[in-house]
Amino acid sequence: MSIAVIGAGIVGAATAWELIKDGHDVTLIEPGEPGGPQAASYGNGAWISPASIIPMSMPGLWRKLPGYLFDPNGPLVLRWTALPALAPWLLRFLAAGWTVAKVEHTARVLASILRDGPGRHAALAKEIGRPDYIRQTGLLYAYPDRNAFDGEALAWRLRKDNGLQWLELDAGELRRREPDLSSNYQFGAFVHEGAYCTDPGAYVRDIVDAARARSARLVKARATGFVVTNRRLAAIVTDQGPIECDRAVICAGIWSSALAEAAGDRVPLASERGYHGVIASPAAGPRFPIMPSDGRMANTPTPAGLRLSGQVELALVDAGPDWARVEILVTHALRTYPGLGSRGGLTIDRWMGHRPSTPDGRPVIGTASASADIVHAFGHGHVGLASGPITGSIVADLIAGRKAGIDIVPFGASRFRH
Repeated sequence: MSIAVIGAGIVGAATAWELIKDGHDVTLIEPGEPGGPQAASYGNGAWISPASIIPMSMPGLWRKLPGYLFDPNGPLVLRWTALPALAPWLLRFLAAGWTVAKVEHTARVLASILRDGPGRHAALAKEIGRPDYIRQTGLLYAYPDRNAFDGEALAWRLRKDNGLQWLELDAGELRRREPDLSSNYQFGAFVHEGAYCTDPGAYVRDIVDAARARSARLVKARATGFVVTNRRLAAIVTDQGPIECDRAVICAGIWSSALAEAAGDRVPLASERGYHGVIASPAAGPRFPIMPSDGRMANTPTPAGLRLSGQVELALVDAGPDWARVEILVTHALRTYPGLGSRGGLTIDRWMGHRPSTPDGRPVIGTASASADIVHAFGHGHVGLASGPITGSIVADLIAGRKAGIDIVPFGASRFRH
């Protein structure tokens, strides 16, 4: 079939690759450069973690939320001018994590698309001839002490319930593995199944290039709607004219909600704006990826430097960046790795992007209401990189009429109708 994939981030790229393998005629529609800085795939924390099954909304968050929102240096901030527009999303967000039973369900659902993420990425990177992009080194969560780790008992219990294993490290073992880590951290949890990507942007670009080498087309355009007649898709409407196709896949990141509505589904999607700062040629830092519990950020060594990724800023999509968020990441890194020296001696590359996030933390995967010829594959929030390959595989199964390897009902857009 002739299939148009709207969006060339990690989900769109992986989807195009799977469809090419199935023998389809694939067109990628993307207004920017695949893997370019306009995409969330470019600037994420680079982690591919089976442990990322914990939703942002957890029981009791409503008590902490005011403190977060009024703390300019905290991990979660809100642009108050955006509150009227974001209020419905925020209410759904709080409701999604209101009870333990709800987050248990979300964790099970997310585990189904994350547990084999490292292996799927390793296979994909090998298929495109770049196995070096994926390093299966494990991922480390660092805590000031055992009590701080125990304070996240629910999160780690959910991980254990879903089959995750980890190795607990005392202060001595933590120092042996990560000698540059501050002595303020005395306990660690090492997830040996975790992996990371050395250059997410280049990885996405090379997946697209590999798909194009196998006949996929790349069209520089912005999709704006669909031509559907008697519930059958005829074409995609773009700012460069219509593109005829038999099937379409929506993987357009934060811009997916308008396309989903054009396909008959209203999906509450918000930008959890994330930031990163990359310290070029750092004098110190982690040997392998670390997430300090008090900073809530991924510290990842990459060929470009030490990538510091994190922060959640709720704001309108077209609002300008607040680069103070990057300085918060850098300041925390200076405390985490004392050997980095002073702020004045560091060269920082800054980035801000949009995590396309649903209130319940689950992506939207499945056929659209207006036509089964249109497939949703967006809204991955914090787990887009990790779940990209399996999402592409699920989409290919749906289009081929094969049974997906997991239950996709919990990912359907219909969950937002009530």
